[in-house]
Amino acid sequence: MEKLTHQEEELMLIIWQKEPGFIKEFIEEMDEPHPPYTTVASIVKNLERKGYVKGTRIGNTYQYSAVIREEDYKKKFMSSVVKNYFENSYKELVNFFVEDNKISAEELQEIIKLIEKK
Repeated sequence: MEKLTHQEEELMLIIWQKEPGFIKEFIEEMDEPHPPYTTVASIVKNLERKGYVKGTRIGNTYQYSAVIREEDYKKKFMSSVVKNYFENSYKELVNFFVEDNKISAEELQEIIKLIEKK
């Protein structure tokens, strides 16, 4: 699975939400000011080349849908982050958020409960 750029990732989130969909529909979901059609079409073509989306011809346009599930991408992305930035340790990842005050004791307790349920 090839790494996505920030723009590609933003667009994939929209595609997963809207799929299947057309470029114009994806543009409507993007933040203002909306990027030009040609820019979004170029990003979609890159996603297609990387194997993330596929286009189906409908009339004189294409409808796009995801080839890779959002869940699969999340797993791969998170595994990569943990491996590259936290010495392949999820404990170090959690510790990072604790030290940065991004996670509370209550949230940690909820996480522990989730782990214990499994």
